[in-house]
Amino acid sequence: MKSSIIAGALISILAAGVAQAETAVTIGMSGWTGFAPLTLAKEAGIFKKNGLDVTIKKIPQASRHLALASGDIQCAATTVETWVVWNANGVASTQIFQMDKSHGADGMVVRPDVKTIADLKGKTVAASAPGTSPYFFLSYILKKNGLTMKDVKVVNMEPGPAAQAFLAGQNDAAMTYEPYLSTVRAAPDKGKIIATTLDYPAVMDTFGCTPSFLKDNPAAAKALATSYFEALDLIKAEPEKSYGIMGADVKQSAEAFGGSAKFLEWQDKAANKAFFEGEFKTFTAEAADLLLEIGVIKSKPDLDKLADTSFIQ
Repeated sequence: MKSSIIAGALISILAAGVAQAETAVTIGMSGWTGFAPLTLAKEAGIFKKNGLDVTIKKIPQASRHLALASGDIQCAATTVETWVVWNANGVASTQIFQMDKSHGADGMVVRPDVKTIADLKGKTVAASAPGTSPYFFLSYILKKNGLTMKDVKVVNMEPGPAAQAFLAGQNDAAMTYEPYLSTVRAAPDKGKIIATTLDYPAVMDTFGCTPSFLKDNPAAAKALATSYFEALDLIKAEPEKSYGIMGADVKQSAEAFGGSAKFLEWQDKAANKAFFEGEFKTFTAEAADLLLEIGVIKSKPDLDKLADTSFIQ
């Protein structure tokens, strides 16, 4: 009896030690399909296996930086140009790995009578607030077609509600993304998709944290990157199971989630290294110029300090 009590005590002590070894980190993100491997890493126990106690909070992109600044979250997933906005507006944050590239998963939906982007002049477009990816993507598409944000009337709505409102007959156009974009794909009588990231490759997502978190928890930062890549390995090894877990988080079946995932590409370790060495730099510079032009930022932050790829092992 005595030995069993001692053994039990030892197990409790060891368990407590393991719990203490786990670094707590709260991540801010949305239900965007590209971020789903983070959900998979949590639900499949990958984060825990790698010494992380992760909490995921669903926070709209428009206010995610406020949660980061307040300390409510330590890390976040968002688009590349958004980190420019956050740092320009005093919210220090550093990208540590790339998550995905949109290949048709983000887009603009319009009414049947809108034949070209130029036809949007004077029309109402639903898009998230300034400083978000949909707002930036709208300005990017307009600029490529000789228009500016002043040529349209923007109604601020998040991607999900924007798609729902569009299907209900509201607004002339809307900026949205998967899985909501597919609801319009499935209702051609309501409108059509006139442009996506296949036409305008301007939506790519990265994961980042506050500089203080990275400084105090370098091992945890590496574990976050490692966990993400391991989640991608799990998707390849067990796609149906993985789609089921990720889909459940956004109320999609495994099949429906797999359909949404076809419109983006998750980025593995090799893709990450190539991205940060090339496209990341050119796109960030172009995005900063456009953000300055449309008044989302007043000045550019130091673009060379927006990422630290040393955590990609």
